[in-house]
Amino acid sequence: MITRTMQPVQTISLSADGNDSAPDQSWQSQLSGALRDPGALLSAVGLDERWLPGARAGHQAFEVRVPQAYLSRIKKGDPNDPLLRQVLPLGSETQTVAGYVTDPLEEADHTPAAGLIHKYAARVLMIASGACAINCRYCFRRHFPYEDHAASRAQWHKTLDYLRDDASLIEAILSGGDPLVSSDARLSWLVGELDGIPHLKRLRLHTRLPVVIPDRVDDAMLEWLAATRLQKVIVLHINHANEIDDNVIRACDRLKRVGVTLLNQSVLLRGVNDNIEALRALSERLFEAGILPYYLHVLDPVAGAAHFDVPDDEAQRLHDTLRDCLPGFLLPRLVREVPGEKAKTPVQAHHTSSAP
Repeated sequence: MITRTMQPVQTISLSADGNDSAPDQSWQSQLSGALRDPGALLSAVGLDERWLPGARAGHQAFEVRVPQAYLSRIKKGDPNDPLLRQVLPLGSETQTVAGYVTDPLEEADHTPAAGLIHKYAARVLMIASGACAINCRYCFRRHFPYEDHAASRAQWHKTLDYLRDDASLIEAILSGGDPLVSSDARLSWLVGELDGIPHLKRLRLHTRLPVVIPDRVDDAMLEWLAATRLQKVIVLHINHANEIDDNVIRACDRLKRVGVTLLNQSVLLRGVNDNIEALRALSERLFEAGILPYYLHVLDPVAGAAHFDVPDDEAQRLHDTLRDCLPGFLLPRLVREVPGEKAKTPVQAHHTSSAP
């Protein structure tokens, strides 16, 4: 299996003005100080060296990255903690499993320009950063060739011309990696350019940073968000209620005050949220934080993540039970992404899983 690592965080400007002398507790220093060694992760969460060979093997396939703010929410000494399960590398990630591939969504077929993915009508996705604040073990882009899509200012001008030339586009989506790893200066410039394209109506960001490093939602970020005429949607990625602490709730409140609509999409993951109690608690906690559940994805079949698979019939049973105990506005749609389809596809119980 060909392995890749995410674009190193060190290549991103550490502050809006390019100065790397940020205060110790700035989001930039928290980002650059994320834990990146499997042995150090095991020590921090109180697990013994039995786990080290597997953790090192998984790390070789896809490197560890866990910020301290997220690490602090993990229950120490519990290898089954649902937050730890999302970030702990395992030896099983190196196994070859039929049907699990490096590009499960076939995104390479939909990249008309570097850093641009155009699959759906009326909207395009822009790779605003190749780095993430946290490396989730089930990430469907864990093998994505970010080095081929790192956009310079000149390349961004070409991408923006693509958007200007297609009047059918009404929504620009910033993704990655995580777009909020980029400096506020860069994002302010990019959003200002998007703001000037008259047929665009909405700006959407897919991000995990307000969850894993809540301090990312600072005054500089809120300034460029507040300045745009575009309707603003931030889709967060939260899989378990324990990820939402008071700091996350405060960050979400700040985003709502500048007119951001907050949605959440999660992934149904074995050992993380594959029971009705966890799913129900997640929806309730999301609403407490002012976030609406949007999608519950079944696992994309990415190489290295087969151990997270929940078969479709089990997923459908869980979703049916969840429907019985939640109001409709707190029920996420159970979907999968099928390469070549024009929208997310509802999961049907008769589908079969490709995992063992």
